[in-house]
Amino acid sequence: MEEKEKHLTIFDGQKIRRHWDDRAEKWYFSVVDVVQILTAQPDFQPARKYWNKLKERLTVEGNQSVTKCHQLKMIASDGKYYLTDVADTEVMLRLIQSIPSPNAEPFKLWLAQVGKERIDEIRDPELAVNRAKAIYERKGYPKDWIDKRLRGINVRNTLTDEWRSRGVKDGKEFAILTDEIYKGAFDFTAQEYKQHKSLSKENNLRDHMEDLELILTMLGEATTTKLTVERDSDELKKMHRDAKEGGEVAGKARLDIEGRIGKKIVSKKNFLRGSENQLTN
Repeated sequence: MEEKEKHLTIFDGQKIRRHWDDRAEKWYFSVVDVVQILTAQPDFQPARKYWNKLKERLTVEGNQSVTKCHQLKMIASDGKYYLTDVADTEVMLRLIQSIPSPNAEPFKLWLAQVGKERIDEIRDPELAVNRAKAIYERKGYPKDWIDKRLRGINVRNTLTDEWRSRGVKDGKEFAILTDEIYKGAFDFTAQEYKQHKSLSKENNLRDHMEDLELILTMLGEATTTKLTVERDSDELKKMHRDAKEGGEVAGKARLDIEGRIGKKIVSKKNFLRGSENQLTN
């Protein structure tokens, strides 16, 4: 489930950046975050220097773990994204063996548990839904809002699965199509919408929508899915058209509702309660 707290996890009260690879079905963890915890470094820079020296030593020793590390763009403390060394659970466990630390054994057990939970959620998606619901409840969201949000996650996943199966690439192409739906529905791109709600780049827009905003987003995305399937759209240009029309359907509904209630639906209100309460998607 992509909409859960996918990009951040916690070990012993400290944050570790991570990324779930749907194709490989595995977690990738920020190596320097793990190094910082295991070596009890006070901040990022000493941990980064430790990791750089460790990489040099392991390379000289012929250790293959370093060559199996990859780089992914991850968000830093300044809110920007930078290429970061990451490793999957197997490689991370091997690296941990090269770091003398009293935290090593509990960390190994923790990594195994994280991996097991994700595999269990793949086998039984209801576990992921229940986990997401519990997260929203802990953050103080009302039950009726949570129900809409979870339904919206399902609608979104159905759409992105359809896009992916038709060759749309995650990242930029997904963002282009999503923006087309938002523009049709709300006259905003996703980034413009965040600015309207005074949200930062890393905030999850949908986690700060009011009820009707969520419902209209679902309408736009469900309509887009239906159009894509019925037309059997087989290239980005055609799916761009589907997204545009799906957004327009939601936009017409929004204008009709606004005309009847006499006020705007797109609100500057949001459910922001502090950076510690942000969810990712």
